[in-house]
Amino acid sequence: MLAFGAGKCYNKLVMKNDQRVKYGCYATNVSMSVVGNLSPLLFLSFRSLYGLSYSQLGLLVLVNFFTQLCVDLIFSFFSHKFNIQKTVKFTPVLTATGLLLFALIPYLYPQAAYVGLIAGTLVFSASSGLSEVLISPVIAALPAENPEREMSKLHSVYAWGVVGVVIVGTLYLLAFGGENWYYLAFALIAVPLVACALFCGAELPQMQTPEKTSGALAYFKQKNLWLCVFAIFFGGASELIMEQWASSYLEQALYIPKIWGDVFGVALFALMLALGRTLYAKYGKNIEKILLLSAIGAAACYLIAAISPVPVMGLIACALTGLFVSMLWPGSLVVGSDKFPTGGVFIYAMMASGGDMGASIGPQLVGLVTDGVIAAPWAAGLAETLGLGVEQLAMKAGMLTGLLFPLAAILTFSILYKQKKRG
Repeated sequence: MLAFGAGKCYNKLVMKNDQRVKYGCYATNVSMSVVGNLSPLLFLSFRSLYGLSYSQLGLLVLVNFFTQLCVDLIFSFFSHKFNIQKTVKFTPVLTATGLLLFALIPYLYPQAAYVGLIAGTLVFSASSGLSEVLISPVIAALPAENPEREMSKLHSVYAWGVVGVVIVGTLYLLAFGGENWYYLAFALIAVPLVACALFCGAELPQMQTPEKTSGALAYFKQKNLWLCVFAIFFGGASELIMEQWASSYLEQALYIPKIWGDVFGVALFALMLALGRTLYAKYGKNIEKILLLSAIGAAACYLIAAISPVPVMGLIACALTGLFVSMLWPGSLVVGSDKFPTGGVFIYAMMASGGDMGASIGPQLVGLVTDGVIAAPWAAGLAETLGLGVEQLAMKAGMLTGLLFPLAAILTFSILYKQKKRG
């Protein structure tokens, strides 16, 4: 009887610990939504306050995801060299430090504002890279009736975090102005601090890592690994281009006032992103089929957003893109983990590498094309012929460039779908 009571008490403690770990993972993912979406929300404020070009703004995104990519690659080959549990707990501390640098240096030294933005981005991007590599396998290692849906739930928390960041950030900028953006960044440091508190004292599960570097290298010979990496590359680019550029696009290309563009475009994009992941977490199945249909829908939305002469149609297309890209990233992770069930941290690191590469290249390419069209000698004549402003034409050209990624995703996901049908 005494043993039964002790066992029951132990099970309750384990369940309580697992819940705490899970909530810590959720808070860490919300922290990722903060650092991933704060800069794009402030793009036009940075442009007016510090005279930054679209390429410089795009470079912030590139630095963000390139840093994450480097972290991903390090863990792809050397995850066995790290104490995974301690690294997970250190991640939100790094996020808070990066946000502090991001806000503090421009506040104290406005003449070096861009240096501060880059420095803060480097630090909190490293934390995002760690989160991408480690938080998903933590959730996968916790006991669950349906691990696939738990993974979708984790990523839906990120999307709901984006909704919160966009709405709170937009209302803050409306009330206090873009020149006071630092205080918003300072306030958001509270999110990773919550994650720190939840992880403190919690016992994290053990996760598989290759015993040595050669164990990781063996996976590179498998074609399915590269297919999964390309899938998340195109999916990540399709999601992040719209997420990072929608605010500026709606204001500069469609002439929608920032408050309405952010609330009904960017926030609704994030809401659709969250809704898609939440619905899959509750009802989802047949992930390969959903990924293929989602890529087709995303391509259609990009095309409508880029060429529609009706601003409201463009706004709706931007928002609906969120629904169609919602499962491209987490769904690719599910496919990858299913194909390589013993890959552990390595597979998540490789998949995160592909996703971050797409998230780096896609938004930066849009910025480069936009700046290139603005500087082109033929742009003014073509814009006048089409009844557009030069900057408006350039932004539309950038959005059409973004269309390339969901189109490529259609091809990749069709291959995965055919593999699944063949069994």
